[in-house]
Amino acid sequence: MEKPQVRLAVSISAHAVLRIASSASGILIGIYVAKLSSIGFGFDAGLLGVLGAVSFGAELAASIPLGIASDAISPRWLMVAGALTGALAVQLFALSSHVEVFFLSRALEGIGVAAVTPPLLAYLAESTSEDSALRARVMSFFELSLLAGLALGGLMAGEFWERFGIHAFSLAAVAYLGCAALLFFGAKGSQPRGSLAAVQGLLHTLKDPSVRSLAPVWLLVNAVVGLWLGPTLPFLLTQRPGSSQYLDGIFAKSPAEVGWLLLGYAIVFGSGVLGWSFLLPRTRIRPAMRVSLAVMLPVCLGLYAINHSAHLAPHLRWLLMAATAMLVMVESGFTPAALAWLAQSLGTSTGKGAAMGIYSVLLSLGAIGGSLLAGALGKWLRVDGLLLGTVLVGICALILLHNVTEPGAPPHEECDELA
Repeated sequence: MEKPQVRLAVSISAHAVLRIASSASGILIGIYVAKLSSIGFGFDAGLLGVLGAVSFGAELAASIPLGIASDAISPRWLMVAGALTGALAVQLFALSSHVEVFFLSRALEGIGVAAVTPPLLAYLAESTSEDSALRARVMSFFELSLLAGLALGGLMAGEFWERFGIHAFSLAAVAYLGCAALLFFGAKGSQPRGSLAAVQGLLHTLKDPSVRSLAPVWLLVNAVVGLWLGPTLPFLLTQRPGSSQYLDGIFAKSPAEVGWLLLGYAIVFGSGVLGWSFLLPRTRIRPAMRVSLAVMLPVCLGLYAINHSAHLAPHLRWLLMAATAMLVMVESGFTPAALAWLAQSLGTSTGKGAAMGIYSVLLSLGAIGGSLLAGALGKWLRVDGLLLGTVLVGICALILLHNVTEPGAPPHEECDELA
């Protein structure tokens, strides 16, 4: 394997470890706050939604400035500093039961992620600028690394909480330190381009009609991320049941099971992304995004049936789960397709770190809304509330996708047939 390919592999592995640490942190927060709630602290799902929004809000505020900084100074050292900040943040959360400390910890963790993601995406886009097929695969592997982090982080959080209690937060901090080490070696050779190139890259992206038209859709899809991957879901799964829904409080007696659930989900979703990594280089990107979004609605229908399956025989429930899992595999193609779309829109422009800050901005804005929505709907309708929010968001995203413009095409031009 050539050295550039080795560095790409190490960099994507660093992103996987980053997501392991952040996923573990989110799950541990949900379990920890549920534990505090059970011993008399007045915490509920609304607080978890706000905590998720604080983390994404800090990432939002820092993404563009840190993306610009990654073009103006050494991206390598900026990413390493971001991972170290994440280690400090996750350790801080375990040191107190005060809400103010919770907010500070989540804000620092969001800033740490913002210092890593835009520079890393810019490095991947730059390294694959001459090979569109390689870019599609790399962006799919980037998404796979996120899923691997989700799976292993959730599993690590549940199992380590079972064995080490509050000290599990320290192990999540160690994962952030591992990410810093991988970034130090993987991003070796990445060069700053100067502040002028940084600003030019950002302006180029903001002016691109294909990026502007995709932004509302991506915003809504990332709201789904905030709905399901924030701390609200593990809180609902591990708190004492508050309704007759099958999934409500299902792991109240064994919080470690949350990690195994996330592992199963990530394996299913990751299998779909792996399949899309071979399909995307051979298909047009917008139809792929349309199919992925359309399948989101039957996925919600399947999850609703599972959530109200307490009266069903176990084998029927397993059939429902299997059918829903197949749909989730199809649903998984949106994010790698959207990342490939953004990288294609950048073309050969300089200042990719600033431009890739748009990715984190859209992720953060959407996830803030999704996390707040999860807190409100989870408090009102429990797990059904998350499903209701997902349906509403998915329908809006599917409608707005109709207006998305191909990279390089004039605004509002229809460039492909309906899928």
